[in-house]
Amino acid sequence: MTHYLLSVHGPAETGEFGSYGSQEEMEAALATTAVFNERLRADGHWVYAGGLESAATATVVDGRGETPVMSDGPYLDSGEVIGGFWVIDVPDLDVALRLAAEGSRACRGTVEVRQFSGPS
Repeated sequence: MTHYLLSVHGPAETGEFGSYGSQEEMEAALATTAVFNERLRADGHWVYAGGLESAATATVVDGRGETPVMSDGPYLDSGEVIGGFWVIDVPDLDVALRLAAEGSRACRGTVEVRQFSGPS
């Protein structure tokens, strides 16, 4: 089996209901995402998943020099950020892509698929 990261991308600037237009839309997305998560578990693909706090809460750490430099805010100044992710364990890319499409539909966001390199 192979591990893949399915990262959910959304707008950097969000409102009262995150990237959703209303409380109802947010609740519906959370409900369908919960169903998707349960199916990942039941099918044996679940490794880990989680949502992330706003990119504004990020701290970037550059430890390449003698003294680490820490900066508030996201590393990239971008209109989109990663809002959450799944780590899945599947036999191949085709299964990862199928699950990414289902996850995208469930959470109502775009999902990037990337295979982990090296041992896991």
